[in-house]
Amino acid sequence: MRIPSRVIGGALIVTLLTQLTACGTIFYPDRRGQIEGKIDPVVAALDAIGILFYVIPGLIAFGIDFATGAIYYPGGSTAQVDPAKLREAVNPDGKVDNLKLQAILESELGQRLPLDDPRLIQHRGSAEQLAAFGIIPAA
Repeated sequence: MRIPSRVIGGALIVTLLTQLTACGTIFYPDRRGQIEGKIDPVVAALDAIGILFYVIPGLIAFGIDFATGAIYYPGGSTAQVDPAKLREAVNPDGKVDNLKLQAILESELGQRLPLDDPRLIQHRGSAEQLAAFGIIPAA
């Protein structure tokens, strides 16, 4: 009689562990609190697997993910920096000093952006853009 109780206990533990991993609330705790958005197919698929194997816990996982908002992709965020503060990062010859720009962005946005990353694509500005910042372009 001892063997069946171990099998049942092991199956119960496996069931609970798979339901914990199939919940978007566990994978993405930073997504909690969202009301709407685009549904993340990975989280939805994991919850659907829970329904295939264990109907009630799978439905509970869907319910928790929808209630907490963890099933939705995170919303886009934007940030703006005053152009007058960005003027400090532009040299008189019109070139941008990446170290100064990185320090300004870090102080204003509270995030460190890797401006020295080799994958960063930089675009050249025009004379009109420099004039918008009050900088006289030098030849």
